[in-house]
Amino acid sequence: MAEFANVDLHVDLLGKRLAGPVIAASGTFGFGPEYAGIEDLTLLGGISGKGLTLHGQPGNSGERLYETPSGLMNSIGLQNPGVDHFIEHELPAMKALGTTVWANLGGHTVEENVEGVEKLCAAGVDFLELNISCPNVKQGGLAFGIRAADAAGVVGAVRKVCTVPLIVKLSPQAENLPDMCRAVEAAGADGLSLCNTFQACAIDIERRRPVFDNTFAGLSGPAVRPIALRMVWQAVGAVSIPVVGLGGILTGRDALEFIMAGAAAVQVGTANFLDPRACVRITQEIAAWMDAHGVHSLEEIRGCARG
Repeated sequence: MAEFANVDLHVDLLGKRLAGPVIAASGTFGFGPEYAGIEDLTLLGGISGKGLTLHGQPGNSGERLYETPSGLMNSIGLQNPGVDHFIEHELPAMKALGTTVWANLGGHTVEENVEGVEKLCAAGVDFLELNISCPNVKQGGLAFGIRAADAAGVVGAVRKVCTVPLIVKLSPQAENLPDMCRAVEAAGADGLSLCNTFQACAIDIERRRPVFDNTFAGLSGPAVRPIALRMVWQAVGAVSIPVVGLGGILTGRDALEFIMAGAAAVQVGTANFLDPRACVRITQEIAAWMDAHGVHSLEEIRGCARG
């Protein structure tokens, strides 16, 4: 950014050089080209595409989005075209955007995750973001991200075939977050991203029924940011691998909190629905703060709040 010539926003993450610390979060930015005419995507650290499963799926019925005070609830149900369709029809355009490509993948079995990872790595994505919040159908529908042993099992299997940096996206529903972080690191994760949406509920008092067909839905937005920040702090303290922080980031100041807590980079999600230029704006706000405070690089402040 020419106006902040004394500020270096680059982030070196797992052998990749990111243009900046802000990555568009999965499920909130399409696959990227939708925003190419709105903001300069080369300023971003990367784009995490719409969450994929090996085979496409239609998603959930009924209400899918519902606003709450300082937040947004969603019950999309991982609607997506499937890995093969993504590789053929979406990935080429993503690669042309001038930023790193993050493929976000979830699976309902270990085997689905492994096959999907093999295909995505062969197709040349830059990062593989493994979403372990998917329900494991072989374990009665309990998400892989609840119990550390289940998470370690799927990460270990994926690690054997993953040839790009493997970022594991953690669920806030984990039984014990520090134990989960350590188990995933031991199983071979190169980095962590957290946290995913928080399980929540809303009631339509006129219908006298839950708003969502599945009763519970995922809550995101600024309402969850202090909790997400606490979890990122815990994760950074539990592992030696990079942590990407996300959860309710709306401004550069919000992002700086996560970086000062030790996050290597951040992801911005719900803010994209409020402001389609949010990712670039937040990047610029980070640069402006750094310039005003005489901070040349993010390394000077990363983790500084930890003492």
